[in-house]
Amino acid sequence: MQTFPATGARPPEDRDHPAAPAWAPLVRWLAPLGTGGGYESSRRLGKWLLVGIAIGAVAGLGAVAFTWAIRGVTQLGLGTLVGWAPPGPVGEGGAAVSRMARPWLLPVLTTLGGLVSGVLVFGLAPEAEGHGTDAAIEAFHRRGGWIRPRIPLVKLVASAITIGTGGSAGREGPAAQISAGFGALLGHAVLKSPQDRRIAVAAGIGAGIGAIFRAPLGGALLAAEILYLHDMEVEAIIPSLIASIVGYTVYGAANGFAPIFGAHPALELGAPIQLLYYAALGVLSGAGGLLYARTFYRVGDAFHRLALPRWLKPALGGLAVGLLGLALPQVLHTGYGWVQLVMSREGLLAFSPLLILIIPIAKIVATSLSIGSGGSGGIFGPGMVVGGMLGAALWLAGHALGLPSLPPEPAPFVIIGMMALFGGIAHAPLAVMLMVAEMTGTLSLLAPAMIAVAISTAMVGDETIYRAQLRDRASSAFHRARFSVPLLASLAVRDAWERVPLSLSDATPIEDALARLAEAGADGAAITADDGRVVGSVSRDALRRVAPDERTAPVSTATVRVALAPGQTLEEGMQVLTDAGTDTAPVVEAGRAVGLLTSRGVLRAYRTAAGRLTATAALTHA
Repeated sequence: MQTFPATGARPPEDRDHPAAPAWAPLVRWLAPLGTGGGYESSRRLGKWLLVGIAIGAVAGLGAVAFTWAIRGVTQLGLGTLVGWAPPGPVGEGGAAVSRMARPWLLPVLTTLGGLVSGVLVFGLAPEAEGHGTDAAIEAFHRRGGWIRPRIPLVKLVASAITIGTGGSAGREGPAAQISAGFGALLGHAVLKSPQDRRIAVAAGIGAGIGAIFRAPLGGALLAAEILYLHDMEVEAIIPSLIASIVGYTVYGAANGFAPIFGAHPALELGAPIQLLYYAALGVLSGAGGLLYARTFYRVGDAFHRLALPRWLKPALGGLAVGLLGLALPQVLHTGYGWVQLVMSREGLLAFSPLLILIIPIAKIVATSLSIGSGGSGGIFGPGMVVGGMLGAALWLAGHALGLPSLPPEPAPFVIIGMMALFGGIAHAPLAVMLMVAEMTGTLSLLAPAMIAVAISTAMVGDETIYRAQLRDRASSAFHRARFSVPLLASLAVRDAWERVPLSLSDATPIEDALARLAEAGADGAAITADDGRVVGSVSRDALRRVAPDERTAPVSTATVRVALAPGQTLEEGMQVLTDAGTDTAPVVEAGRAVGLLTSRGVLRAYRTAAGRLTATAALTHA
């Protein structure tokens, strides 16, 4: 019986991960372009130039298609049926505020939009439910960088329907999941390293967001920062920069390169006392971010408990949003146009102060109903609308009180409010500051923004709008080996393996594999091909994460194709496990599986060895 080398490398016969992709010669040709070692090595730079360009090109095209789809559904739904055009930002053509010609059709339209979106999502791809960014983060951390190929298309169509029919949602989450899906598909087709495949997903997130917001630098940094509460995936920055720049260029070629909210080069910090006002805005934004996250998830939990079919719940959420929109049309659609209006003194003073106070709260409720009910759309954009409106409300209060040295225009408060609220609750302060600066065409407000964002971030603590985030890289299975102790280097794989591994055929259905693992009380199993070759392993935890309606698939779809030798160190073994994003790997000797290494076994061996060292040290000092 033959097997692949027990080095942690993937077998060359693996059809899902070819050993020599078609672009390999071009990668070698580009290799001299890079310098240095590690991440900046020439080979990696050449590879990421190609992969990043491919991801960015598809992300840009996906963002273009998504934008056009939203426009088309909006014109047909809100325009033709309801007789209303939501105002837009100046960088997207703008639109005047108008009255609805047929307002009685609005609840019908939002209900129909929620129903169609629900049927699409829950009938074809339940992972497309919700705002999308969390699903992409989940794929990065817990699914080995894998997103089903159907997800991007379902997400694009469902989100365009949700937004275009008046649902309160943003574009960044769907754009992130759409481009992350292609990054996952490309990564699993041409990249051998599990870490590289995860980086491809992160690059897709950055490219999609950077393109659709015309903010390539902020989008690239967001891809690295949004994955953790208090950390950053630094290895994702360069690939994300490449992909984001390409995505931005493709999208800009079709839709223009002007900042979404126009350029505001004249804005600046006018007087030192203004820093106190921006600090107060930071406190208000932190409170608003906490209210946004808590309301969103509590409404989502309430919908989850409803005894209704999942596909029907977005229709109920759409009906509620439509009724709310009759009184407050500002909560419908993306809401960017209303933010554009309140950036000017004349535009803001045209609203009643009470309305400016109500809009942020109503927008939170509407977004929670649209997306928390199971609808499809982003939460980044609505978060910026809420933050911008809170900034406008604070400026309006300062104007009424006659505060000294108050900026003559509300634009600085609106812009910094957008940065502070979502930068804090998303735990991506640097990225969001840069994104909003790119979206408004000014970097001159970064100094006061730093104060507001820092205060907002401190106020939210560990609460987050993205629940798939990990605390830091030390909490990630992929990085845990980097923080391991030297004692593992003195132990061998044979010191920690399970000597009699359970073996399963790669054609075994996942549900049968789970039953076999439960019966044997095993954490994982070695997987063999029809000819008896050991092709990898599966863990019970990984199989449990497979959706129940997908467990008829063969266990080969969840197989991690790595292997170890008995004499390798546990440090090497742990590195293989973490790089592959798995808890188990077969131990192969003389062409057959002789054991199974698990994370739990490594921990047991470590504790045993540490106990022996402690006992020896105690005897020595006695």
